[in-house]
Amino acid sequence: MDRTTVYPDPAMDPAPGSLITGEGQIQWAGLLMGPGTAYGIDRGGLTGWEDLPEFDTSDADHPTSHGAWAGARYAKPRKIGGTVWTLPETAGDSASALTATRVLRQALLLGDEERWLAVRLHGETLAVRARVSQRVLAADRVYATQGVSRAAVQWYATDPRRYLVIEQTAVTGPPLPESGLSWPLTWPLYWGRTVSTGDVVAANDGSAPTHPVITFSGPCTNPTVTERTSDRRLRYTIRLAAGDQLVVDTGAGTVTLNGTASRRHTAAPDSGPEELFAFAPGVTQLAFRPADFGAGAQMSVRWRSAEW
Repeated sequence: MDRTTVYPDPAMDPAPGSLITGEGQIQWAGLLMGPGTAYGIDRGGLTGWEDLPEFDTSDADHPTSHGAWAGARYAKPRKIGGTVWTLPETAGDSASALTATRVLRQALLLGDEERWLAVRLHGETLAVRARVSQRVLAADRVYATQGVSRAAVQWYATDPRRYLVIEQTAVTGPPLPESGLSWPLTWPLYWGRTVSTGDVVAANDGSAPTHPVITFSGPCTNPTVTERTSDRRLRYTIRLAAGDQLVVDTGAGTVTLNGTASRRHTAAPDSGPEELFAFAPGVTQLAFRPADFGAGAQMSVRWRSAEW
């Protein structure tokens, strides 16, 4: 049976889903659970994993007629529950039973930081950021005599969306003109080659909107990205020198220069809130348009497709 190393420090966590090798397995804090491991999942499986999360709504009742005006709906945190059985390597052996229980304790601890909880079902591995909110470990007669214990576990994910574990990336430089025709003309005509259009395409293959992380690299002035369909825009009145990076985490709503200094206050008047800059399911077209730039300027975008 597989015994995966548990990482009490969230910074040491392996990549989400990187330990999973089979169907029905669950990865949490470096611990692998499910078929083929020392930690079996009860036949009831997981609750709350495929459910739509609860939500708040801003619907407003009609004061003088039936029904209501439809408002926005915002999903609440997701609760995921299940029962885990510890299966010691040697039945009835106290040392083996205690080892299995101690590993489970270390994995299902009360921590402040969210970690990746990944689940594979029918070839698809999805993950959420969550914390353990409940652990009920039965110390009954079966555990005392055979070393097999039953633990009821609940995770609490403040972001209810489930993400594909593979992160996608798109990179572009600012738009550059084509070289055009050379004179005198010769046949066949060579119209030049497009070096950079300044445009990228981001595909969200899921069913929920997802928030990207956008990095502007200098040298450039007033880096700007525009979503072509809705004209939503992020623009920052700042000069980036060569080697500078302005990282915009739209999910967290942060704008950071070189990994340390907040620069959210540099947002231009026509720049929208970072938290509203999300990729809807489908294809999103982005345009990188700095006011001025030098060699090496670029924009990179990172995102994961998201599911409800």
